[in-house]
Amino acid sequence: MTALTLLIIRHAEKPDGDATGPGLTHKGKTDSKSLVISGWERAGAWTALFGSGMGGSDYPTPQAVYAADPDSTKDGSDPSRRPYETVLELAARIGLSRPDTSFAKGQEAPLVDALLRLSGTVLVAWEHKAIISDILPRLPVSNAGQLPTHWSGKRFDVVLRFDRAAGATDFEFAELYPCLMPGDSNKPLKSDPSDE
Repeated sequence: MTALTLLIIRHAEKPDGDATGPGLTHKGKTDSKSLVISGWERAGAWTALFGSGMGGSDYPTPQAVYAADPDSTKDGSDPSRRPYETVLELAARIGLSRPDTSFAKGQEAPLVDALLRLSGTVLVAWEHKAIISDILPRLPVSNAGQLPTHWSGKRFDVVLRFDRAAGATDFEFAELYPCLMPGDSNKPLKSDPSDE
């Protein structure tokens, strides 16, 4: 197998009642399936962290960026624009025309199959519940006991990093907390109470 670093993030902040305000498209049109203002701020923070080289070796610049298809799903749920919006500017900053949206929510198995064949550094933005239930169990991880089993609906600030050395089959997992915005946590996802 080739060397591969997978960076998995949850989409940025979404509408949550009156506390966050409405979801807005990049043109400012109200859209319940889009990011809220603080979500757009986080998308900008991710772009700076991963797209500027300032993240150092912990947060390398990806050569490929994946996001769930913003226009369809394969699991019967409503599509969401949030994963795509979260990494749209990052993709542009690193010279991609847009994130790869070849896979929709509900297609996590073929997504992981495709990811495992890649090399270099790849970033994936997805929905948090599907990350936990449908992506993480499909990754061969040497320290799988450290994987989170729950992702709080209130956390948007975590990077799940998986490193596979050249010639290896298993990844080494690390959970990272860049603390990019006020209120971000430096605690593991496992320490969060179950809220959903």
